[in-house]
Amino acid sequence: MNPYLDIIIRSLSVYFFMIIALRLFGKKELSQLNTADVILILLISNAVQNAMVGSNVSLLGGLAAAMVLFTMNYILKKLMFKYKGFSDFMQQKPEILIHDGNLDFKILSKLNITSDELKEAMREHGIEFFKDVKLAMLEIDGNISIISGDRTLKQTHYKRKHARKNLMGLN
Repeated sequence: MNPYLDIIIRSLSVYFFMIIALRLFGKKELSQLNTADVILILLISNAVQNAMVGSNVSLLGGLAAAMVLFTMNYILKKLMFKYKGFSDFMQQKPEILIHDGNLDFKILSKLNITSDELKEAMREHGIEFFKDVKLAMLEIDGNISIISGDRTLKQTHYKRKHARKNLMGLN
């Protein structure tokens, strides 16, 4: 078999495996990169590198694998933009965490979101009590958006990524 065709097939296989794995493990995992998550990403990239290029350690082999990954990502994004059904299949939906002050404990448990994390998001939005939250959503990018019932409060978007970086002292 042509060594570059082999790299293309291997890279496509790894790409689709990673898409499925990320889909199964959920959006929350992407937005909260802690030390263990960064280590996991580094180890996965090291583990799948050989799966993509095999014994070919040449510059062209690495560039071929990278080109396949960029091309597949571009194609998938175009397909998701063009076909709503495909987009719905590939992306998770936003989840309602709080509606009119009522917490959805089933969803919170499923997504492993603690009350402390919700309270942190509420404080970022200037909201003290759950009863003052009109709507809190876990967005498809893994961030929590909150809309208060108080029209005088500014509606903002809580970036979970930044909150985690601040806690780790990375800013």
